[in-house]
Amino acid sequence: MNTEHRVFNENLSAAMRMGEDEAIRFVDWVRGAAPYFHAFRGKTFVLAFGGEVAQGELMEDLCHDCNLLAALGVRLVLVHGSRPQIEAEVTRRGLASRYHNGLRVTDEVALECVKAAVGVTRIEIEARLSQGLPNTPMAGAFMRVTGGNFITARPIGVVDGVDFQFTGTVRRVIADEIAADLDQQNVVLISNIGVSPAGEIFNLAMEEVAEQVAIALKAEKLIYLCDAPGLLDEQGRLIETITAEEAERKFNAGVGLTEDLHLFLPRAIKAVRNGVARAHLIDRDKDGGLLLEFFTRQGVGTMVARDPVHRLRQAGTEDVGALLQLLSPLEADGTLVRRGRELIEDEISRFTLVEHDGMVVGCAALYPFPEDGMVEMACLVVNPEYRRAGLGERLLQHISGDARSRGFKALFVLTTRTEHWFRERGFHEASPDSLPGRKRDLYNFQRRSKVFLKAL
Repeated sequence: MNTEHRVFNENLSAAMRMGEDEAIRFVDWVRGAAPYFHAFRGKTFVLAFGGEVAQGELMEDLCHDCNLLAALGVRLVLVHGSRPQIEAEVTRRGLASRYHNGLRVTDEVALECVKAAVGVTRIEIEARLSQGLPNTPMAGAFMRVTGGNFITARPIGVVDGVDFQFTGTVRRVIADEIAADLDQQNVVLISNIGVSPAGEIFNLAMEEVAEQVAIALKAEKLIYLCDAPGLLDEQGRLIETITAEEAERKFNAGVGLTEDLHLFLPRAIKAVRNGVARAHLIDRDKDGGLLLEFFTRQGVGTMVARDPVHRLRQAGTEDVGALLQLLSPLEADGTLVRRGRELIEDEISRFTLVEHDGMVVGCAALYPFPEDGMVEMACLVVNPEYRRAGLGERLLQHISGDARSRGFKALFVLTTRTEHWFRERGFHEASPDSLPGRKRDLYNFQRRSKVFLKAL
């Protein structure tokens, strides 16, 4: 075989291996995303985005992702803004914009600009959502887009001596009519305008419309596409989840908030406090951000929830499958002693689980030795994608508190690979002779697990 043929075959083999690796990753991703497919089917998502998204490639990509969400059975309500389009129309007419506290002052002339810009923007969004060309992500799709006079409005009035005129606020959301359209598997598109019972038209803030619609529909999710990756901590790292209370403190501090976050965060907080299950802040420039946020465990934005998204609870027989899936990788590499399904079923009541948004991502088991006043913590496992969230610490604290309340004096663990983690949390190494008698008789000297003790 000459050199050229050898190089060609080597490159072909490498490409085939790469293709196999990518296929395996794809299969793993689909299987990992399957629980979310089931969880979100039939749920209502309210997706809000500004006029910056409603133009160019950003809208094209967003339509592709919305098409996929709709195909998976998600009930979609899209709320669009149009500030840059209105600004362009104001400029085209040789006018000047007026703002107060971040809100446009809409006089009669400005209202004409609002109506023109909103109308064109809405038509363009509908056209993008109606695509179905071959060789595109929307091939064969037909998204029925509906809308209507779902929002009644009233004037903001005079604030700080400034008459906002035709700038309004939401008075009522006709939720039953929106729900009826969603029941027909339509995608509902709502613009940032509202009408009064007297037939007046008002310019509304997109973020308020989205918040009020999500509350009225009791939506599963309110999503804002914004000019930031989400909320960041003091070190500039993304805050993946935050409670409404914590988010309010961060908003009041006012540090590190972009223009969009300053507008959207208080709306997200209010929404989750009024019945919306979750609110999300996602980077509008992140390609596939919606899919990555909702169909991967780590997500890519910030999720705001009324209460902590991590929950501890007692395991039940229905959790055996989830426990096996969580434990099996560590059993395979020798970190944990292998347990069969039958043993886990027999000992299921000993396990405490930690859930992230309804999914089991961690566990620990408690084995009491009352004759010695000691208790063992075993099977302390946290999904690798959640180890930075402090879930192992929470499980340890829970097990310790439970054992202490039952009168036990000491907690022990056996480990082969995580001794430093336990040392850092107040455990000290001990001899196998310090184990309770029943446990000492079962100690595996070939495995040579290290014993760590902690007084309760």
